Amino acid sequence: MTHSQESDETLASTTEPGSTEGHDATIEAVVIAEEGTTAAPAVPAPVPAPAASPSPAAFAARPKAPAATAAPAPAAAAAAPAVDLAEAAKFGRAEEDGHVFLILDGEEFPVGQYPGATKDEALAYFVRKFDEILAQVALLEQRVEAKAPTTDMNKTVVHLREQLGERTSVGDVNTALARLDALEANIKALAATERAAHDAARAVELAAREAIVAEAEAIAAEDPTSIQWKVSSSRMNELFEFWKQAQKSGMRLGRATEEGLWKRFRSARTVFDRHRRAYFSQLDNNNAAAKSAKESLIEAAEELATSTEWGFAAGEYRRLMDQWKSSPRASRKDDDALWARFRGAQDKFFAARQAANNALDEEFGANLVVKEALIAEAEALLPIKDLNSTKKALQNIRDRWEEAGKVPRNDMQRVEAGLRKVEDAVRAADEDNWRRSDPEAKARTSSALSQLEATIAGLKEDLEAAEKAGDARKVAKATDALAARQLWLEQIQKAAADFS
Repeated sequence: MTHSQESDETLASTTEPGSTEGHDATIEAVVIAEEGTTAAPAVPAPVPAPAASPSPAAFAARPKAPAATAAPAPAAAAAAPAVDLAEAAKFGRAEEDGHVFLILDGEEFPVGQYPGATKDEALAYFVRKFDEILAQVALLEQRVEAKAPTTDMNKTVVHLREQLGERTSVGDVNTALARLDALEANIKALAATERAAHDAARAVELAAREAIVAEAEAIAAEDPTSIQWKVSSSRMNELFEFWKQAQKSGMRLGRATEEGLWKRFRSARTVFDRHRRAYFSQLDNNNAAAKSAKESLIEAAEELATSTEWGFAAGEYRRLMDQWKSSPRASRKDDDALWARFRGAQDKFFAARQAANNALDEEFGANLVVKEALIAEAEALLPIKDLNSTKKALQNIRDRWEEAGKVPRNDMQRVEAGLRKVEDAVRAADEDNWRRSDPEAKARTSSALSQLEATIAGLKEDLEAAEKAGDARKVAKATDALAARQLWLEQIQKAAADFS
């Protein structure tokens, strides 16, 4: 075996195949002639930056250059990083033939050969390989310090341990291994923190999904007869959109968990849709029945609309209205249309009745003038001076009252009360006259006077209360009654004076 072949085999046995080509230039600088002569070695190429540091396997031997190829001029090569040879000597040594050894725990381990170079150059070459490993260790320490994702950090630690274990570099292996031990502990702690953060985020995501499902289930469980379908349908659609968004951009929860939640959510939506369809189907049936019942009432109302039997028809309309109120409601649109038809028939009837009443009121207006004159004539009879002549005059007024005929409805109560006041006074005087002719009349007069005075006092209180309440009907009634009682009081007081 020639010297060049032996050198090539040594290089091949101390480096791994598959390394990057960044260091091939260093090997190519050593050109070994087949006759055993060696060309001047070039200055080793600089070590690449730590971010792209190759593994020791990058230094596998390349095919030998042809003998006629000259070595690159030393001046053209870049200067290699300086190596502290004094520090390097603590961890390795080199022999004259370029063989380099690692000193570890008092033992020496061959790491490779750098032929055709000085001992310092050979040792420096393998120290720089160790520095590349340290650069990767430092880079990993920076990643841990920055709390970068730990996805591939453990693999990197294993790879660096393997590189140190291959004994293909020279340096403080024990310190490097200690740094890797510390890195493993820090990576483990960082991974635990990552898992805790991941678990916390997953718990939040799971709670959000659970909230979506729980709300959907709560909506589906509502009573179909009292649920607000428009609001609930809108909310159920929103929940479905939330679910799709969570599936699209939320954290993955695991196939089994997500499928379980989806089955619950889908089941709630299915139940809700089934209840909604059933409710609206029943609502359609109820609406049809309500429409049918109210259309019958409308037909009856429309038949009465042209009736001139005012009292009978008005009573029938009241009965139909009671039935309408007790009938079930149709849909809002249908019910409004049905009510418009029913109200239209009512309005037609009552408008005709009002027109008829207005015509009668116009006709009865002349009668009102006559009766108001008769009331004034009757009131002129008071106070009574001659009972017999007063009674005859009042009877004449009554006869003419009946001949005058009806008055407008709104004035009927007023004119009747006006004549009744005079009639009550004459009647009271007549009764008083009869009592005075009775042997016991004198005794009773005093009692009647006291009772009447008490009655008048009560009527005054009623009148005052009615005025405070603003009740015009009660005010009129109390006024008429009080006026009549006061007339009676005058007559009784006069009778009492006659007895004295």
